[in-house]
Amino acid sequence: MTYIIAEPCIGVKDAACVEVCPVDCIYEGEDQYYIHPEECIDCGACEPECPVQAIFPDTDVPAEWTSFIEKNVTFFD
Repeated sequence: MTYIIAEPCIGVKDAACVEVCPVDCIYEGEDQYYIHPEECIDCGACEPECPVQAIFPDTDVPAEWTSFIEKNVTFFD
């Protein structure tokens, strides 16, 4: 399992998640932040810190935002 940052991050990019990540696996993109799936240790520290509730385990991404799973993977290709 890894974590995915979805649509609510776009335009907000608060960075609270970046500050609490113990392995620095959250990277800034042009429109949002992204979690590197191979660097993430699945600690979950980022999820409660997000002020717009944009971070989800990849198995729990709401249906309307499942396209962000592929968007996250593509960012690191």
